[in-house]
Amino acid sequence: MLRIFYPKRIADSAYVIDYKNLYKEGYRGIIFDIDNTLVEHGADASERAIKLINKLKAMGFKICLISNNSEERVMRFNRDINVSYIFKANKPAKKSFYKAMKIMGTRINNTVFIGDQLFTDIFGANRIGLMSYFVKPIGPKEEIQIVIKRKLERIVLKYYRRDLKRGKIKQV
Repeated sequence: MLRIFYPKRIADSAYVIDYKNLYKEGYRGIIFDIDNTLVEHGADASERAIKLINKLKAMGFKICLISNNSEERVMRFNRDINVSYIFKANKPAKKSFYKAMKIMGTRINNTVFIGDQLFTDIFGANRIGLMSYFVKPIGPKEEIQIVIKRKLERIVLKYYRRDLKRGKIKQV
Protein backbone atom coordinates (compact mmCIF):
# COMPACT_ATOMS: atom_id res chain seq x y z
CA MET A 1 0.00 0.00 0.00
CA LEU A 2 2.74 2.48 0.90
CA ARG A 3 4.78 1.64 -2.21
CA ILE A 4 2.92 4.15 -4.35
CA PHE A 5 4.69 6.79 -2.22
CA TYR A 6 8.14 5.20 -2.57
CA PRO A 7 10.53 7.18 -4.77
CA LYS A 8 12.44 5.37 -7.48
CA ARG A 9 15.62 7.12 -6.28
CA ILE A 10 16.70 9.35 -3.39
CA ALA A 11 19.34 12.09 -3.34
CA ASP A 12 20.46 14.50 -0.65
CA SER A 13 19.66 17.40 -2.97
CA ALA A 14 18.74 18.25 -6.54
CA TYR A 15 22.25 19.66 -6.79
CA VAL A 16 24.06 16.34 -6.28
CA ILE A 17 22.14 14.17 -8.75
CA ASP A 18 24.31 12.69 -11.50
CA TYR A 19 22.60 14.35 -14.45
CA LYS A 20 25.24 13.14 -16.92
CA ASN A 21 24.31 9.59 -15.98
CA LEU A 22 20.61 10.36 -16.34
CA TYR A 23 21.32 11.65 -19.85
CA LYS A 24 23.29 8.47 -20.63
CA GLU A 25 20.31 6.45 -19.37
CA GLY A 26 18.18 8.14 -22.03
CA TYR A 27 16.36 10.76 -20.00
CA ARG A 28 15.73 14.01 -21.88
CA GLY A 29 13.18 15.88 -19.79
CA ILE A 30 13.29 16.97 -16.16
CA ILE A 31 10.29 18.22 -14.23
CA PHE A 32 11.23 20.09 -11.07
CA ASP A 33 9.21 21.10 -8.06
CA ILE A 34 10.45 24.51 -6.86
CA ASP A 35 9.95 25.15 -3.15
CA ASN A 36 12.36 23.23 -0.92
CA THR A 37 13.58 21.32 -3.98
CA LEU A 38 15.55 24.04 -5.78
CA VAL A 39 15.31 26.89 -3.24
CA GLU A 40 13.91 27.53 0.21
CA HIS A 41 10.15 27.97 0.34
CA GLY A 42 9.13 31.24 -1.36
CA ALA A 43 12.66 32.26 -2.39
CA ASP A 44 13.62 33.67 -5.76
CA ALA A 45 15.90 31.62 -7.99
CA SER A 46 19.33 31.44 -6.40
CA GLU A 47 22.59 31.64 -8.32
CA ARG A 48 22.96 27.92 -7.62
CA ALA A 49 19.53 27.15 -9.15
CA ILE A 50 20.24 29.32 -12.19
CA LYS A 51 23.60 27.59 -12.78
CA LEU A 52 22.03 24.14 -12.44
CA ILE A 53 19.21 24.85 -14.89
CA ASN A 54 21.60 26.45 -17.39
CA LYS A 55 23.93 23.45 -17.12
CA LEU A 56 21.05 21.05 -17.71
CA LYS A 57 19.80 22.99 -20.72
CA ALA A 58 23.36 23.01 -22.15
CA MET A 59 23.49 19.21 -21.69
CA GLY A 60 20.36 18.91 -23.83
CA PHE A 61 17.66 18.46 -21.20
CA LYS A 62 14.25 20.06 -21.56
CA ILE A 63 13.10 21.55 -18.25
CA CYS A 64 9.65 22.29 -16.86
CA LEU A 65 8.74 23.54 -13.40
CA ILE A 66 5.51 22.43 -11.78
CA SER A 67 4.27 23.96 -8.57
CA ASN A 68 1.08 24.05 -6.58
CA ASN A 69 1.87 27.71 -5.93
CA SER A 70 0.40 30.80 -7.59
CA GLU A 71 1.43 32.12 -10.97
CA GLU A 72 3.08 35.15 -9.34
CA ARG A 73 5.34 32.94 -7.23
CA VAL A 74 6.33 30.62 -10.09
CA MET A 75 6.90 33.53 -12.52
CA ARG A 76 9.08 35.28 -9.95
CA PHE A 77 11.20 32.16 -9.49
CA ASN A 78 11.41 31.59 -13.25
CA ARG A 79 12.36 35.18 -14.11
CA ASP A 80 16.11 34.44 -14.34
CA ILE A 81 15.78 30.81 -15.41
CA ASN A 82 13.34 31.16 -18.30
CA VAL A 83 11.97 27.64 -18.66
CA SER A 84 8.45 26.32 -19.13
CA TYR A 85 6.30 26.14 -16.03
CA ILE A 86 2.93 25.11 -14.69
CA PHE A 87 1.46 26.90 -11.68
CA LYS A 88 -1.44 25.73 -9.49
CA ALA A 89 -0.52 22.24 -10.68
CA ASN A 90 -2.74 20.52 -8.14
CA LYS A 91 -0.15 17.81 -7.51
CA PRO A 92 -0.56 14.85 -7.09
CA ALA A 93 -3.12 15.09 -9.93
CA LYS A 94 -1.83 13.48 -13.13
CA LYS A 95 -2.84 16.28 -15.48
CA SER A 96 0.08 18.64 -14.81
CA PHE A 97 2.68 15.89 -15.17
CA TYR A 98 1.26 14.99 -18.60
CA LYS A 99 1.05 18.67 -19.53
CA ALA A 100 4.71 19.20 -18.59
CA MET A 101 5.78 16.31 -20.81
CA LYS A 102 3.69 17.65 -23.68
CA ILE A 103 5.31 21.08 -23.29
CA MET A 104 8.80 19.52 -23.30
CA GLY A 105 8.03 17.03 -26.07
CA THR A 106 9.07 14.10 -23.87
CA ARG A 107 7.45 10.84 -22.80
CA ILE A 108 7.05 8.92 -19.56
CA ASN A 109 10.06 6.70 -20.30
CA ASN A 110 12.47 9.61 -20.83
CA THR A 111 11.30 12.10 -18.20
CA VAL A 112 12.41 12.46 -14.58
CA PHE A 113 10.55 14.22 -11.80
CA ILE A 114 12.47 15.73 -8.87
CA GLY A 115 10.70 16.87 -5.71
CA ASP A 116 10.85 17.04 -1.92
CA GLN A 117 7.42 15.78 -0.87
CA LEU A 118 6.26 12.17 -0.96
CA PHE A 119 2.51 12.77 -0.89
CA THR A 120 2.34 15.35 -3.66
CA ASP A 121 5.50 15.18 -5.76
CA ILE A 122 6.51 11.53 -5.65
CA PHE A 123 2.97 10.15 -5.46
CA GLY A 124 1.96 12.24 -8.49
CA ALA A 125 4.98 11.16 -10.54
CA ASN A 126 4.56 7.51 -9.55
CA ARG A 127 0.88 7.53 -10.49
CA ILE A 128 1.82 7.87 -14.15
CA GLY A 129 5.06 5.85 -14.03
CA LEU A 130 7.67 8.62 -14.14
CA MET A 131 11.16 8.15 -12.78
CA SER A 132 10.91 9.93 -9.44
CA TYR A 133 13.70 11.43 -7.36
CA PHE A 134 13.02 12.35 -3.76
CA VAL A 135 15.34 15.01 -2.38
CA LYS A 136 15.70 16.32 1.15
CA PRO A 137 13.97 19.67 1.68
CA ILE A 138 16.37 22.60 1.42
CA GLY A 139 15.01 24.83 4.14
CA PRO A 140 13.39 24.48 7.54
CA LYS A 141 10.61 27.04 6.86
CA GLU A 142 7.38 25.27 5.91
CA GLU A 143 3.66 25.82 6.14
CA ILE A 144 1.84 23.94 8.91
CA GLN A 145 0.18 21.43 6.56
CA ILE A 146 3.61 20.47 5.20
CA VAL A 147 5.01 20.08 8.71
CA ILE A 148 2.26 17.54 9.40
CA LYS A 149 2.96 15.73 6.12
CA ARG A 150 6.66 15.53 7.00
CA LYS A 151 5.81 13.50 10.11
CA LEU A 152 3.87 11.04 7.95
CA GLU A 153 6.67 11.00 5.36
CA ARG A 154 9.10 9.79 8.04
CA ILE A 155 6.90 6.73 8.56
CA VAL A 156 6.77 5.96 4.84
CA LEU A 157 10.54 6.46 4.48
CA LYS A 158 11.12 4.07 7.39
CA TYR A 159 9.23 1.34 5.51
CA TYR A 160 10.90 2.31 2.24
CA ARG A 161 14.39 1.89 3.74
CA ARG A 162 13.35 -1.38 5.40
CA ASP A 163 12.00 -2.78 2.13
CA LEU A 164 15.10 -1.60 0.28
CA LYS A 165 17.39 -3.25 2.84
CA ARG A 166 15.41 -6.51 2.68
CA GLY A 167 15.53 -6.55 -1.12
CA LYS A 168 11.76 -6.22 -1.47
CA ILE A 169 12.27 -3.16 -3.68
CA LYS A 170 15.20 -1.85 -5.69
CA GLN A 171 16.23 1.62 -6.66
CA VAL A 172 15.83 1.88 -10.41
